[in-house]
Amino acid sequence: MFVFQLRYWTPVEWYLHHRKTGILLIIFAISVIWRLAGWYRLQRRYRECLDKIPGPAALPLVGNTIELNLDHEELYQRIMGMRMLWGWREGINKAWVGQHPYVFVSKASTVEAVLSSNRHIDKSADYRFLRPWLGTGLLTSHGSKWHKRRKILTPTFHFKILEDFIEVFGEQTEILVKKLSREVHNGSFNIFPYVTHCTLDIICETAMGRQVFAQNDSNSEYVRAVYTIGNIIQTRQATIWYHPDILFRISPLYEKHQQCIHVLHAFSNKVISERRVEISSNIEGNNIEEGDEVKKKRLAFLDLLIEASRDGALLSNEDIREEVDTFMFEGHDTTSSAVCWTLYLLGCHPEYQERVIDELEQVFAEGDYHRRPTLNDLKSMKYLERCIKEALRLYPSVPLLARRIAEDVQIGKYTVPEGTTAMVIVPMLHRDPEVFPHPEKFDPDRFLAENANGRHPYAFIPFSAGPRNCIGQKFALLEEKVVISGVLRKFRIESAERREDISITAELVIRAKNGLNVRITPR
Repeated sequence: MFVFQLRYWTPVEWYLHHRKTGILLIIFAISVIWRLAGWYRLQRRYRECLDKIPGPAALPLVGNTIELNLDHEELYQRIMGMRMLWGWREGINKAWVGQHPYVFVSKASTVEAVLSSNRHIDKSADYRFLRPWLGTGLLTSHGSKWHKRRKILTPTFHFKILEDFIEVFGEQTEILVKKLSREVHNGSFNIFPYVTHCTLDIICETAMGRQVFAQNDSNSEYVRAVYTIGNIIQTRQATIWYHPDILFRISPLYEKHQQCIHVLHAFSNKVISERRVEISSNIEGNNIEEGDEVKKKRLAFLDLLIEASRDGALLSNEDIREEVDTFMFEGHDTTSSAVCWTLYLLGCHPEYQERVIDELEQVFAEGDYHRRPTLNDLKSMKYLERCIKEALRLYPSVPLLARRIAEDVQIGKYTVPEGTTAMVIVPMLHRDPEVFPHPEKFDPDRFLAENANGRHPYAFIPFSAGPRNCIGQKFALLEEKVVISGVLRKFRIESAERREDISITAELVIRAKNGLNVRITPR
């Protein structure tokens, strides 16, 4: 017969009997208390500073999450509306996503305080959803890794190197024009898919030296993966409950996400391995003798990165893949957005479109009007460049820029504490009536030298600004000129919708919710 006897321990007896366990529990308790105290101090610091900044009232714990958990179109309109209500005069307002503070800046002086600093160069946590695809390349890296990559990559965007890519721009534009010709007698159509496939073909060939034929086969595995992963990232950014990895992994999107990552990385890794072998074997790379002729090999960014790694920069295959994938991500949607909005706005304003045509007739006066442009031709397209810039003012390709505040910073009369996310609202910055009178008017002459003279350097930032500005802006502008001039030399563009009737959605790039519908007729 067993007798169970309960023994009641005093705290001292329990500690003496379970000394090791007790020590661990005490350490754990102190750690928890220390973390809670740190969190409380941080929140109190946030509140002390941010309560002074105008913005909507926030609920306990959840902040303004409910107000901001919207689809892309509504979120864009909500952010614009918040700026109109609380940040119009001073160019700064705030909101809380859970317990994390955001400040939105939208005047040149407030934007400069964030973007001009060498301290606030780290992208915010909002960019973390890109890392499964892009790793920690130039867009998503921070600190010393970013500085190292920037130093390696800057020479690859030299004008002499970019000149070699103009032939690719011209080839793909000719395919685009042939595709568009099918729409001549079909009434209005959405021009966005056509241009996006063209820019995807361009960036794939210039970044990797490989063709994916997106314009001829938009249903290929790689092309579908590029578009699918973009949609998944956009959905995850806009949906609060997809933010935590643990919840995203059990969602139906996760399997599609992983499939896309596998396709994209497999393609990039295959191309990188092949190019490394080709270059090291001297089969391709510089000049290849063919009989009595010497054929110049067309270089891609990938080749330049491999060459840079051979000079001691020591980039692994994974490092190179990060940068090539980053070029792919940043180099097609943003450029297609700029091209489409420029064509659409010129379709809204035929008088400006005809001024572009007059300029093109002068540029190509001494040769075949429909030949491919040269670098000197593109430099001569001054009026077209002003039209592109004005389109980027009204519809900047990247509408929101987010940075992590690395140390307390004074923005206007407010102190923004370390750890806050600062978000630049580029469309509102570009519509400041004190800088751009009648801001909704499309007026390319705003960018005449005499009109731009003295303008605040942070008032117009379609390619960001400061030490972390877009490294590929020269590449983008040259590409946009080639594509737009190629289309306008063949077709007269007429917009099928008024600007007032277009719903804007802010995804990874700024888009029209229902596309940009135009009509074209042969010239």
